[in-house]
Formats: sequence, structure tokens, C-alpha cells
Amino acid sequence: MSATSVPQRYALSFTSGALLAREGVIAAPLFLNVRDWGLVRDQLRSENMLQARTASSGLRLAREVAQRLAVLTGPELELLREASPSERGHLMWVAACRRYAFIGDFAEEVVRERFLLFTPTLDYDDFDSFVRGKALWHPELAEVKDSTLQKLRSTVFRMLTEAGLLAGGEIVNAALSERVRDALDAQLPSDLRYFPVRDSKEVSL
Repeated sequence: MSATSVPQRYALSFTSGALLAREGVIAAPLFLNVRDWGLVRDQLRSENMLQARTASSGLRLAREVAQRLAVLTGPELELLREASPSERGHLMWVAACRRYAFIGDFAEEVVRERFLLFTPTLDYDDFDSFVRGKALWHPELAEVKDSTLQKLRSTVFRMLTEAGLLAGGEIVNAALSERVRDALDAQLPSDLRYFPVRDSKEVSL
């Protein structure tokens, strides 16, 4: 990064739910039918398809799942519709990483890096160190209240757990299916960078 370049502010509004895998599987087929995220949001909310407890939480959840799925490609959404539970988790993790550069950077620079260095433990201190380092370039992180930061931290760790990438404080090798791996490798650079995997040439399950 050059001395004059200013990094884009991190969006940090990802605390509605966690990985949203269940919600993603509900929303993806709706979009594939109408190809309009606005209509999908309206249907999710008006019919309370996400089973939200209140109208306001239903609106937030519908908006959030639509924003995340909007960063997936058409073939990825097709795959999500028929995915196995583990594939679903991996695709929704990719959606979170693409939608939120903060999560993507943490996945690539901390989770994957620690896995590749054979130091697969991951705890809250690693997250806090990442935030402190990024705050040098992202002053918006320094403005976040401690209580909000704790919520962001717990949400990211819950996402990792729900995606099957973290268990008992240990980073888990991502057992990506061949079709998910192919979808991620189609991106430039490859979105395998968001996962704890050792080699893109590794044999897929």
C-alpha cells in the first residue's frame, strides 16, 4: 500500500445472525426465480420466511442475507440451493468474506496464515491483535466501542464454528468439495485464500 493511498473503510454491520446458512438456503432459490434482490427482501420480510421474532429484526435479517448472497455468482447460488450442509457453510463463509473486507482480511491474514504456519490455535487475543494492527490503517476501528468490538469478535468466531473451520479453539482444515473448490478457484485471485487449506492442488473430498 502506498503512503498516499487510503484504504476503504471497513463495513462492520455483520452482527445480524452469524453465518446465516439456513437463511441463505431459503433466499437463494427466491432470487434464482425472480433475479431481483429487492423483491427477495420484500418476500422474506412480508411472509416472515426467516422466522424473525419482530418485524424490525425480520427486516434487518432479510437485508443482511440479501446483501451477502448478492456477492455470490449465479453458479454459486445454484450450488448453494442444492448444497450439502458442509458446502453450504463454506459458501456462506465466502459470502461473508466477500461482503465484509474485515472478515475476509481476518480469514486470510490470521486464520489461514496460522494454519499454514502449523500454529492452528485461534483465540480472542488473535482477533484483538488483528484489530489493533488494522486500526493503524482503519481509524474507524479505533472509534468502535468495546462492547461493539466484543460483539463483532464473538460473531466472527461463531461464523467460523458454524462453517466448520474452528472447533475447540483449533483451526480445522477446510474439507472443500471439488465443486466448491472449483467455484472458488474460478475467482482471481482465488477465494481459497479465505480458507485454512494447504494447497489449491490438494485432493478434494
